[in-house]
Amino acid sequence: MSKRRSTAGAGLKLLARFGLVGIAATILYAVLATVLIKSEWIGVTPIQASLAAYAAAAVFSYLAHKSVTFMSSGSHRSEAPRFLLLTGTGFGMAYAVPALLTMKLGLPPIIAVLVTCLLIPAVNLLMLDRWVFAQRGPGRQSDRST
Repeated sequence: MSKRRSTAGAGLKLLARFGLVGIAATILYAVLATVLIKSEWIGVTPIQASLAAYAAAAVFSYLAHKSVTFMSSGSHRSEAPRFLLLTGTGFGMAYAVPALLTMKLGLPPIIAVLVTCLLIPAVNLLMLDRWVFAQRGPGRQSDRST
């Protein structure tokens, strides 16, 4: 039972680190997207604002998840392309969600930003843990929840 508690504790710590980095990246995304949408002098659509904000948050997210969340000792050469592919998927979602919600359903842009902020992290946790940063250094494999 001690091993089960240890595994559960490690999983909670991983989730907490993921959450903190994710919250910071999400706040960065939301603030940038909102500022870009509301800045009339820039003249971008909600979709363009979402994509630009997502790209900036992605750079922050990769570096923080690699060093803080997963404490990965893997090479950028192997992890960065995986992260970029996952980010590309998220980027597509960051396009599709605002497009669907604002252009097709007529909802306010802030709703699109909020939905994007919730959907993408759920997909990312699974993929970052099991694929992008799957190769951790010695003693760090135990951070993985079962």
